[in-house]
Amino acid sequence: MIIPALDLIDGSVVRLHQGDYDQKRDYGSDPLLRLQEYQQQGAKLLHLVDLTGAKDPKARQITLIQTLIKGVQIPVQIGGGIRTQDDVEALLEAGAARVVIGSTAIKQPELVKQWFNKYGSEALVLALDVRIVADGNKYVAIHGWQEDSNQTLEQVIDDYLPHGLKHVLCTDISKDGTLSGSNVKLYREISQKYPQIAFQASGGIGQLDDVKSLKDTGVTGVIVGRALLEGKFTVQEAISCWQKG
Repeated sequence: MIIPALDLIDGSVVRLHQGDYDQKRDYGSDPLLRLQEYQQQGAKLLHLVDLTGAKDPKARQITLIQTLIKGVQIPVQIGGGIRTQDDVEALLEAGAARVVIGSTAIKQPELVKQWFNKYGSEALVLALDVRIVADGNKYVAIHGWQEDSNQTLEQVIDDYLPHGLKHVLCTDISKDGTLSGSNVKLYREISQKYPQIAFQASGGIGQLDDVKSLKDTGVTGVIVGRALLEGKFTVQEAISCWQKG
């Protein structure tokens, strides 16, 4: 599945380079038109990141998010600084199909496990952003990649599996926003190790060949952001490429 993604700051579509708010590209203030276009081209799931809310949860763009969700007929998953149960509930009430949880899953695992028990595995996605070090270990980074946790990707997944973990959005930080291709080896490895997890690959998709290269890795979804915004290919072309394999 191809999952088009938009990052939002104060109602505008943006892209940060590797999570850096100071390295921001602006793509205009028409997120709804973009999402509707993605839907028309065949997308079955959309991914939104509320970067305003990620920086300041009190400034979460709930009204905008509601408008965007109501404006399309396909499910939308949303992340960005989810820290409390109120954050989760606000997004689910706004119509989010799934809430994407990042740093809080690492910093407060007992709290997030309660959310799995309360809302179920279909309502939550763990966003695990990894920095791969020289020895091959995949350390999960937190707080907008500003710090590394001392936990590996596998440790976090193993910790959440007993609580029903099903959806994991995994990003290789070194690839994000670079259009330089995806980390095929990483996704093949983790998909083989955890066949029960529906992995979404994120980071580095710059051309259709990058989409094709993920086809046989076992991932169930491919997040595509900047490449679509910059017209490298369309959603329709990406879906066709994925289906042909």
